[in-house]
Amino acid sequence: MAGERDPKTKPAQDESVLPALIYGTAWKEDETERLVTLALESGFRGIDTANQRKHYHEAQVGSALTTAFARGLRRDELFLQTKFTFLPGQDERVPYDAKASIGKQVEQSFASSLAHLGLSTLDSYVLHGPMSREGWSGEDAEAWSAMEGLHAKYLVGALGVSNVSLAQLEKLWASAKVQPRFVQNRCFARTGWDAEVRAFCRKQGIRYQPFSLLTGNPQVISSEALVRISARTGRTAAQVLFRFARDVGMLPLTGTSDEKHMKEDLSLDFALTPEELAAIDRVWR
Repeated sequence: MAGERDPKTKPAQDESVLPALIYGTAWKEDETERLVTLALESGFRGIDTANQRKHYHEAQVGSALTTAFARGLRRDELFLQTKFTFLPGQDERVPYDAKASIGKQVEQSFASSLAHLGLSTLDSYVLHGPMSREGWSGEDAEAWSAMEGLHAKYLVGALGVSNVSLAQLEKLWASAKVQPRFVQNRCFARTGWDAEVRAFCRKQGIRYQPFSLLTGNPQVISSEALVRISARTGRTAAQVLFRFARDVGMLPLTGTSDEKHMKEDLSLDFALTPEELAAIDRVWR
């Protein structure tokens, strides 16, 4: 595609090409194309999806991108990320040969994603989660090796992993030839905002992508601290929480389907004090 970012010369982990927020496309079904189009029109420049028809409609993301490019949006303005999902995480609409080796499944899923999205390269490719809740299995290692092969061919600028524990991340980091540049986890206040994983990410220079910041933390949205900070800043509790996430080094995802909220979420041009950041950090403790 004309104007497409070349991952050889402009890697996706470069801060200069990362968006402030990423628009998440899970659970939108036949509304996916409309909502991704609306998100792009509202100003989002990062899109996250997955080749997992059970929860995502990746082909409709591609249709929205085609429309946006036709209207003048440049490919090099966007950060585009998708995922490989193991067979247990799929429904009957598997995007690869279920009997093939895992390495082949990764290659087939990636090729299918490029076809869905109408692209020839991606900025980030994410393992949608290890095969099991504990440990880093041979299947995980084989999938990561295949992802490294895609990176070596300059088909993707960066690799990442999602739904991962600290122990699994440490094992991946120790064994990988190409280190993960992104970790995408559900982020809860009750775990100190995934404190242990985020600390490892900070140490190793990995960008942490939290999802379910709002839906996973309703008690924080209504907390005294958020209400007080919202009143001082004149911003919504959601805006305050996204500003907090940005200020502590996260790259947040949001999947709102409301145009007003889309624009609000991107309006983070206000500051939180160190005391307010600390109050949000300990709101559950």
